[in-house]
Amino acid sequence: MRLPAIAVPLVASFVLATPAQAALPEAVRAMLENAMRTGDKDSVDAVVRVAKDTLPGESAEIDDMYQRFEERQARLAKREAAQETERVRDAGILELWTGEGEIGAFRATGNTSNLGFAVGLKLERKGIDWEHQLRLRADYQRDRGRTTREQYLAAYRPRYTVDDGFFLFGLAQYERDRFQGYSARYTLSGGVGYKLVDSEDMTLAVEAGPAWRRTEFVGGASDASWSGLASLDFDWQIAEAVKLTQDASAYLEADNTTLISATGLEAGMSDGLKARLSYTVEHDTDPPAGAVSTDTLSRFTLVYGF
Repeated sequence: MRLPAIAVPLVASFVLATPAQAALPEAVRAMLENAMRTGDKDSVDAVVRVAKDTLPGESAEIDDMYQRFEERQARLAKREAAQETERVRDAGILELWTGEGEIGAFRATGNTSNLGFAVGLKLERKGIDWEHQLRLRADYQRDRGRTTREQYLAAYRPRYTVDDGFFLFGLAQYERDRFQGYSARYTLSGGVGYKLVDSEDMTLAVEAGPAWRRTEFVGGASDASWSGLASLDFDWQIAEAVKLTQDASAYLEADNTTLISATGLEAGMSDGLKARLSYTVEHDTDPPAGAVSTDTLSRFTLVYGF
């Protein structure tokens, strides 16, 4: 925050009216105390900088006031953090949830080529050490009385923070996509992860672990196998209202490997409302008979956070 222009000549006038060896003028002290009382560090830094420039002989006293201000702010921050920790610790299982609902349209290519309707819901709960995420998604279309796309997904993912950067995760997921050749696909997985980047504007986390998958094919056959799961989650807040997301995962099986990449761009429109454009590619190295190996899905949706 910039110091008001009147502050500079005001402080200077106190210097001219005060003997060289006098203590910090009361008016200057009052101005510093008023700025410190607001708790706005940018404003305090600006006032302190001007006061020291115009009263270099009183820098020691000004520094002493500034040190006491920082100590008070540190105690206040520590107390507020402890109160927030206690609030989260005492919260019930149905509290602390946040989420976002999504609705829009999609364009698909691969096993189907059409336009359709997409809805989604994501819920998250962040505790002291645990995080929980629940995702629901549906893409559906009927054309001339015939279903031309029917894809559903439900996933639950818990995460437990072990240490700074390291965490354990779990995954329970259900999928249905008859046009990719399966009426149901279940996945159970767990493993370890690490946050490579964790800043205010950017996060990057990787995960890996074993996974068990059971696939029920449209023709009635079924298959269950163990595989390896690796995933990447990248978020970048490019600007205040613009965010780039990149999620990628790989299920590595002996007979079939599934690779998924989802790229999204979000733009804020108003408080709680944003537009999202996303592009997803899903590739199976050995898809069911009659299905192609690669599907793409372009979505344009409106997202409301709550």
